[in-house]
Amino acid sequence: MKEGDIFNQQFTATRTIYEGFLEIFKDRNPMHTDASFALAKGYQDVILHGNILGGFLSYFIGECLPIKNVMIIGQKTDFHNPFFVGDELMLSAKIKYISEATGVVDFKYSFVNQENKKIAKGTIQIKLL
Repeated sequence: MKEGDIFNQQFTATRTIYEGFLEIFKDRNPMHTDASFALAKGYQDVILHGNILGGFLSYFIGECLPIKNVMIIGQKTDFHNPFFVGDELMLSAKIKYISEATGVVDFKYSFVNQENKKIAKGTIQIKLL
């Protein structure tokens, strides 16, 4: 891995992921669970929990990078648009900086949906172990 490298990974926001998040974390805010409430607020359906993206990032760092001896040490996400069950999300992550001295790698990333609408962007920092 080197500065400037770009990694892409596609994810599908499945009903199983949505229901699993609800089951595990019990966040039953009506924006996430009541379609009529979400429609009244101007959305097409219930909005998936933004922190599902954190799970996708964890998978990306732990399973998709060419090295496995890493640990996430920092992460920031800015949410731009909601996403829904069935959405296809593309994660694009670019290495912005690598510290040889500390073994820290900084990424900038973004998620877009199948319509190329920005869902979220942010930074993630990993430590090479």
